[in-house]
Amino acid sequence: MLAEALEHLVRGVVDNPDDVSVKDKQLRRGSILEVRVHPSDLGKVIGRNGRTATAFRTVVSALAGRGGARVDFVDVDRRR
Repeated sequence: MLAEALEHLVRGVVDNPDDVSVKDKQLRRGSILEVRVHPSDLGKVIGRNGRTATAFRTVVSALAGRGGARVDFVDVDRRR
């Protein structure tokens, strides 16, 4: 549910919504939502001084409740 909600929010901000993907990774320390966007949209997703990224993280943490979730933003060209 968190991944779908975050993907919906990010698609509304970027110019290339087809390049947006959100992957939910479960690790020992909790879950990580990895957001991949087009390289030209990375600045829009992060925002000035990281304000947009902080807003996304705030919404996700409110939806996640006690479990919490980390959000990482990655451009499409970079592979992990």
